[in-house]
Amino acid sequence: MIRNIVHDVIFLGRKSEAATKEDLPVVQDLLDTLKANRRTCVGMAANMIGSLKRIIVVHTDRGDEILINPVIEKKTDPFPAEEGCLSLVGTRKTTRYRKIQVFYQDRRFRKHRQTFTGWTAQIIQHECDHLDGIII
Repeated sequence: MIRNIVHDVIFLGRKSEAATKEDLPVVQDLLDTLKANRRTCVGMAANMIGSLKRIIVVHTDRGDEILINPVIEKKTDPFPAEEGCLSLVGTRKTTRYRKIQVFYQDRRFRKHRQTFTGWTAQIIQHECDHLDGIII
């Protein structure tokens, strides 16, 4: 189901909690909402649709990737970036890393460890910041 985008910075500033199998409907809502906002959005965290669960979706060249309970374990090669957000007005400066290693679970809760680079790594970092209540 397509959900409304949350703009409340107090809500967005709260940390998300670990997702469980009971939270799988949030995954579909995130995918539906990301698809509905595809022209202006490349990634989405669950808190952006009102759920404080550690779930993100990221649009990549391979399609929409689902990362449940993601943790960035390693990051290398920092660079200055300026990003916008569907939940906020305007853009903000931040530091991102060109290469990251992420531990996460898929929608079947199988564990994965994967390295991401470039634009995909930047999107994942932005969405993981959302999960930690960090608003750029």
